[in-house]
Amino acid sequence: MNTIYRAIGISKQAFHQRLGLQFRYEEECEQLLPIINSIRENHPVMSAREMYHMIKPTTMGRDRFEAYCFEKGFKVEIKRSFQKTTNSLGVTRFDNQIIGLELTGINQVWVSDITYYRIGNRFYYLTFIMDLYSRRILGFNASKYLFTEDTTIPALKMAIKERKGIDLQGLIFHSDGGGQYYCKDFLALTKPKIINSMCESVYENAHAERVNGTIKNAYLEGYNPQNFEELKKMLIKAVFMYNHQKPHKALNSNAPIGFEKQLLKKLSTKMEVINKRKKVTKKEKNTTNTNMVIN
Repeated sequence: MNTIYRAIGISKQAFHQRLGLQFRYEEECEQLLPIINSIRENHPVMSAREMYHMIKPTTMGRDRFEAYCFEKGFKVEIKRSFQKTTNSLGVTRFDNQIIGLELTGINQVWVSDITYYRIGNRFYYLTFIMDLYSRRILGFNASKYLFTEDTTIPALKMAIKERKGIDLQGLIFHSDGGGQYYCKDFLALTKPKIINSMCESVYENAHAERVNGTIKNAYLEGYNPQNFEELKKMLIKAVFMYNHQKPHKALNSNAPIGFEKQLLKKLSTKMEVINKRKKVTKKEKNTTNTNMVIN
């Protein structure tokens, strides 16, 4: 290999640095698509240049970003349908595992999505992971960048820590087709216990989309953070209020934390009843055996 490096006039270190930059560029390109789609839904005629100044991508300059947008068909004069949040062509996609699934308890399905939050001319990114049965937000994160290590990985680590001591074998993790959900570093956290699932359109991940809107519009807009540090602090407050105090019609007007406590109380009571029955049955069996011995 050293002979090859000398032949092309580049050092081994420089070659691998360039390769790493290329991988990071390609990763950001894939992760930018849902953000650009979302912007165009709200600003149908916003130019690629304006979007560049809002997003501030890390691996490309203005001209390269504009070229990327044009390549993907985001010229203003081109009319497109933006129902899908990602472009799934040529990328890994997991089957949708939750269609028709009937939930009976927590930790059966977690849903997740990434959205953006604008402060002035700067975009930041919010990642949420929610238990679909209890509607409890288990993991969340605010970040400046769209890379996997800034979005889904910290949110998933938080969710797993929140369920510490609970066996997550067979848990379904459902998301859109964003690159942050099939990156090898993310999959290293889910496999082999957690089953990855993806939707084909936003309508198949509606609950995650809804919690995005709730936190942004019902909480953060009112808190009005002025910078990234304030956004992080106010996101913690928003999630706390959502989990502990916001009533949900689907939860009989309980907040998610209260609903889960009720579930655990019912489960505990049920287990007490079962254990009492087992003790009685065991006592009866021992009495029967004793009588048989005496006789």
